[in-house]
Amino acid sequence: MKISLKTALALAIAVVAISTSGPLIAFAAAPALALAFWRNALATGVLVPAAAATRRTELGTLWRSREVRWSVLAGLALAVHFATWMAGAQLTAVATATALAATQPVWNGLIAYWQGNRPTRAMWLGILAAVVGVALATGADIGGSSKALLGDMLALAGGLAAAVYTVFGERARAQASTTSYTTICYAVCAAALGLGCVVSQVPLSGYAWSTWLAIAGLTVGTQLLGHSMFSYALHEMSATAVSVLVMLEVPGAALISWLWLGQNPEPLAWLGIAMLVSGVAFVIVGSAKRTPTESLL
Repeated sequence: MKISLKTALALAIAVVAISTSGPLIAFAAAPALALAFWRNALATGVLVPAAAATRRTELGTLWRSREVRWSVLAGLALAVHFATWMAGAQLTAVATATALAATQPVWNGLIAYWQGNRPTRAMWLGILAAVVGVALATGADIGGSSKALLGDMLALAGGLAAAVYTVFGERARAQASTTSYTTICYAVCAAALGLGCVVSQVPLSGYAWSTWLAIAGLTVGTQLLGHSMFSYALHEMSATAVSVLVMLEVPGAALISWLWLGQNPEPLAWLGIAMLVSGVAFVIVGSAKRTPTESLL
């Protein structure tokens, strides 16, 4: 597969951008729920003017139709994803949390099986390898602090919530453009997270300037720039190939958290992470062989 220099540069930027997500979350001196709210609220603030200028008619039609429920449900699932995964990244090692959240394709494969679609042999092998990887990665924290183990469980729940988000998002995208869908989805997500902050009495202000810089990095880097660059690359690459490249977030986040935060997971955790990433890659490739692949981003 030959890709242009421009696309290769876009992919490099995207991998670096999404790899900063976990380290920025761990660095930010703010509750995970507040970080998740501001990340989505600021992204919504960027998308709303663009959607109003280019998709006003479509948005009006969507809000009056029954199909808007899929975008709303996707937004609620995304809120659960961010709340759990971002909390997990603050409680356990960034590398472990990132790998556990990356189990999303595995959960998607299991959801597809529950819906009556039989996974391929490669997908079953990938799921098995991922399960063993999860057991090893989380097992490394059982003998350590209960805080790290809770972080593992939250990150794993974040991967499941991300899978549910993509299932609802797939249905929503059948009727809505990317701009309209993401605008509604992010707005609902921000509203749900904001309500969660109010109910939980989580402060949304009063943070140090370094925390606000981390929030800006999460919004511009991972939420807008990273995903946008991956989406741009889809004009030359298959979604399957792009999805495999997304897995580079795991070693990327591990390297950044080691150099910046001094985090170094246990050897057993590294083995589990390696098996987990390999298993997820098998699931992605196996699902591509079964059905035509659409955009995953």
